[in-house]
Amino acid sequence: MARKPKSDTLDLSGAHNLTVEVIKCLACPVGKSQAFLRDKKGNGLRVRVTAAGAKSFVFEAKLNRQTIRRTIGNVGTWGIDAAQKEARKLQTMLDTGADPREVERERMAVDAAKKTAANVKAQADKLAAVTVGEVWATYIEERRPLWGELHYRDHIDKAKAGGLPSGRRGGGKQLTKPGPLASLMPLALRDITPAKIERWAAKEGKTRASSARLAWRLLTVFLTWCAEQPEYAALLPAKNPAKTKKARESLGKARTKSDVLQREQLAPWFAAVQQLENPVISACLQMMLLTGARPGEVLALRWEDVNTQWKGISIRDKVEGTREIPATPYILHLLAALPRRMMKDKKTGREVPNPWVFSSPTSATGCLTEPNTPHTRACKAAGLEGLTLHGLRRSFKSLTEWLAVPVGVVAQIQGHKPSATAEKHYTIRPLELLRIHHERIEAWILRHAGIQFDADATTGKLRVVK
Repeated sequence: MARKPKSDTLDLSGAHNLTVEVIKCLACPVGKSQAFLRDKKGNGLRVRVTAAGAKSFVFEAKLNRQTIRRTIGNVGTWGIDAAQKEARKLQTMLDTGADPREVERERMAVDAAKKTAANVKAQADKLAAVTVGEVWATYIEERRPLWGELHYRDHIDKAKAGGLPSGRRGGGKQLTKPGPLASLMPLALRDITPAKIERWAAKEGKTRASSARLAWRLLTVFLTWCAEQPEYAALLPAKNPAKTKKARESLGKARTKSDVLQREQLAPWFAAVQQLENPVISACLQMMLLTGARPGEVLALRWEDVNTQWKGISIRDKVEGTREIPATPYILHLLAALPRRMMKDKKTGREVPNPWVFSSPTSATGCLTEPNTPHTRACKAAGLEGLTLHGLRRSFKSLTEWLAVPVGVVAQIQGHKPSATAEKHYTIRPLELLRIHHERIEAWILRHAGIQFDADATTGKLRVVK
């Protein structure tokens, strides 16, 4: 005689003593989605089986004349004794008038609230511990699309930690110095107070006031930005902690600079600069004087910015974004003699053309850094100590006074904002008009420098006039 199916061996209309074997024999009758096997102990415990064969312990009872069920757990996870104990616990709740479902919902709500509170606290603790350096990195990356390259570099330089090999020619084993803001970067943002800013300003103002003043201005704008961000606003005082009278006084006021080349000093300056060992530095310094551009603008020049066909140079201007100045004959002569180097691409590791006009094979970026030391050395040899790189920009403006060049022309070449309504709104000078004045300025400077340069000669050879 054939053995009956397992579903026929258990009478689901009656209660059974639950055992592992009984539960194994339990199967859902054909045509039903689920079935229940009652525990004979009368504690409301059931074993539910689905048509797919899934089995779980379930508590079933009457509440307010309605049947309620609550799943206890899978039969593979819960033992029979544990399930029976849980069923008795739920029955006790019913006996006291409590609905196990509501109790469970309340427990889950409490657990969720605790978890949310724990997450909020963890986030608050994490935010409270965030450092100035971490927020500074977020700030400059967010604002970078709105800045020029020089302004972005200022933020990097003023906050750099230092301690790296100098990389300067003749620097030996010297390490780079930390930027003025480096000491503030490890501090928690919430710990930035007016008192700390004032102590920082007092210290930095004693050794590098000019650099610290710029750093202070960058820091002030940064803290204003932080106060506008919902996640950082609560970490700072209501008033910008950098805006204090004491901090401003500790850094002092910028003094008017007067270092400038006089007409009679042009010859020794050019002679000393042209004798520098590095021709790239020599050309860079001469271009700073002959264009009146800011040092950073000259150093940031790329080969794609030089248009030899139309004899124009596109300068990345910190005020207007870009400006076009004439590529004068002597400047083109200097640029034509510069080496076109190759450099290693950081992403691919391949050799690619170096894009910088004033390139450097030892620089990490491939671009020449500010040649302060070579220029100081050249000025000392020429007896012109104290002349800075920015002094070359002042020299260009001052020397144009000898030629009575229109002030607006000089301002447009140098990238100064127009100072009058007519200049700002009504005067538009094309490149060719600027070229007429700029070539005249260049020729005058070269003549008084003792350099005779034939702009019309194809060879562009130089000879010194004794």
